Amino acid sequence: MSRHVASAIRTIEIEKNAVAELLTRIDVEFDTACELILKCQGRVVVTGMGKSGHIGKKIAATLASTGTPAMYVHPAEASHGDIGMITDTDVVLAISNSGATAEITALLPVLRRKNITLICLTGDIDSELATVADARLDASVATEACPLGLAPTSSTTVALVLGDALAMALLEARGFTRDDFEISHPGGKLGRRLLVKVQDVMHDGDSIPSVSVGTPLSDALLEMSTKGFGLTTIIDDNRNLLGVFSDGDLRRTLDSGRNIQSTKIEDVMSTKYKSISSGALAAEAARLMQESNIYVLIVKDDDNTIAGIVKMHDLLQANVV
Repeated sequence: MSRHVASAIRTIEIEKNAVAELLTRIDVEFDTACELILKCQGRVVVTGMGKSGHIGKKIAATLASTGTPAMYVHPAEASHGDIGMITDTDVVLAISNSGATAEITALLPVLRRKNITLICLTGDIDSELATVADARLDASVATEACPLGLAPTSSTTVALVLGDALAMALLEARGFTRDDFEISHPGGKLGRRLLVKVQDVMHDGDSIPSVSVGTPLSDALLEMSTKGFGLTTIIDDNRNLLGVFSDGDLRRTLDSGRNIQSTKIEDVMSTKYKSISSGALAAEAARLMQESNIYVLIVKDDDNTIAGIVKMHDLLQANVV
């Protein structure tokens, strides 16, 4: 084992143990913090200095995207006017490993004067910050992963995990749903995966390859060739889907020696096929295709009528795969 690998393993082991120890400290104080935030009529204002500030920005972003309005305020800037952003309807989540960060403690008198609820996330629950807080989240660690004991490593990892735990507890308490999450993530590939529905990318109307019961196999093959999906659907007069005939079915039919002129499509169609509803997420259609090793999927409405057809190529173009 090289010294680089050994160092990496040691670091991961230290941080893993630090997170595991955190489990024993999720107690009534954590519950109090959640209740204070749930009662909050404003926002959660997260603040922290240095590396704690970076962690604070991530926690604020996670809270905001999962149903808890939140923002980050730099503590040094707060002392020079930005504290005006914080109102008496807000809850402040102050992050300080030592609990004695000067830029944080400088804000305490003003927060108290404005009667603002304070939650601290700290490595020292006996610190000045913890003493005045309304709820204390214990993020203490036995040792930093840094061999010099200087760079915040285990402590920032534990703080981040504790912030995630807080955000997820609040998400569940609020009944935050997948639809709520979609609304707050409209951009990028994640947004595409969460917002694009099958009905947005499927082919419908006259572009759907379809034939009726009684159609000769030769005519069904013409429909397949014209529409270019490698299959055709078989429907009744009410557009109810009865079956599917694909390229694979064609090979099996030819191998059996059937006459394509005299054979009726219902005699060789398959009633076992994969389908999805038009209101499903396009990402779910992609998953189903990948799991079933197919490249075309039938789209049905709730009443079993055919709504459309979607190809893997359509999902790739929609940027949901």
